[in-house]
Amino acid sequence: MTEGDCRTLGDLVTEAEAEALVQGICFKTGPPRAVGVELEWIVQETHRPRLPLPPERLDAAYAALRALPLSSALTVEPGGQLELSSLPAATLTECVSAVQADLTAVRTALRAHGLVLAGHGTDPWRPPRRLLRRPRYDALEASLDRAGPAGRAMMCSSASVQVCLDAGYEEPGPLGYARRWVLGHLLGAVLVAAFANSPMLAGRPTGWRSTRQLLWERIDAGRSAAPSPDGEPRAAWARRVLDAPVMCVRSADGPWQVPDGLTFRDWARTGEPRRPTQDDLDYHLTTLFPPVRPRGHLELRMIDAQPGEDGWLVPLAVTTALFDDPQAAETAYRAVKPLAERAGERPAPHNPLWRDAARLALTDPELREAATACFAAALEALPRLGAGADVRRAVEDFHRRHVLRGRCPADDVLDPLTPSPVQGRTVRS
Repeated sequence: MTEGDCRTLGDLVTEAEAEALVQGICFKTGPPRAVGVELEWIVQETHRPRLPLPPERLDAAYAALRALPLSSALTVEPGGQLELSSLPAATLTECVSAVQADLTAVRTALRAHGLVLAGHGTDPWRPPRRLLRRPRYDALEASLDRAGPAGRAMMCSSASVQVCLDAGYEEPGPLGYARRWVLGHLLGAVLVAAFANSPMLAGRPTGWRSTRQLLWERIDAGRSAAPSPDGEPRAAWARRVLDAPVMCVRSADGPWQVPDGLTFRDWARTGEPRRPTQDDLDYHLTTLFPPVRPRGHLELRMIDAQPGEDGWLVPLAVTTALFDDPQAAETAYRAVKPLAERAGERPAPHNPLWRDAARLALTDPELREAATACFAAALEALPRLGAGADVRRAVEDFHRRHVLRGRCPADDVLDPLTPSPVQGRTVRS
């Protein structure tokens, strides 16, 4: 959740100008070259992970982290979750190496404060508690509260692996931006299922293998939904942006307003409560959280944080291979294309396909079949992308331990809570 990066401050924007600006910046096409990753982590006490952390203790630890010479940007989420955002890297290997070095430094510094990074899609034990008091998060909380409690849990108790890849070529084909856009919304459900790792929230099982994805489904659809799956991607995303609710109207000298039901299109047309600017449009874009967010590049936001020190590199490697290797991209597209009928007309994540991915994960036969084909394609592609032996071994191990057995990391969490764990167990909603 960044503050935005508008280059032109103060310039007023009309409805037509806003639509043209969004279409002009959302997909920057060209050869897929760069890869990046944003890692969110739950921060816990080393020996007592169920205890809430005093804010002053987190503040002291994060002050030490900010003094580190990291290549990744370090930010703190509203509930105290830590996020590392890598620089765009020329190769998957470069991205993994840079992030691993940063994580080593961060873990060493946190260890001195008795803290660790925990890879959970949702905090399994502690209830949602907002630690950051900033106007942006005050406004976001007030806006999300209108749809129920899921928004606060999403803000304060969730963590993810977000993979960032170039939009792709302007031309059609397996690496064209239009194909990659469709692939993101169908493969995204498979990634939810394969990497589901949040079966608990506030100390109890929820009945969902990816509770984090359930939270995203339950917040305001105007903020979390993808555009309609039909239509040209640029135009569809521009419409989605203009018809999305405005989270806040910022003010330099008073409280930020949190309008109810005001879309950016309405704001541009009426000029009330004040006329919007290009800076307001840029900020509005940062308040929308669809599962695939076009920001020039594609930001894939649907993957739960993963267990283990290097569990995150498996979804990074698999997703990069399935998007950037032409042969793997074609195989993945053919494997997930039949899922479109199951998704239906509703956009992700508010459709049956994504709901089943979050609840059933790979116990669902169709999702398991698609995941098996996609992982096999990724494993074949990784050597062509120059991935190191450690990355390939990690993907192979995950494939063998989870995908081929119809399991996900959430099942490993649930097994100790079940008297007789069995493969393919399903849960009730």
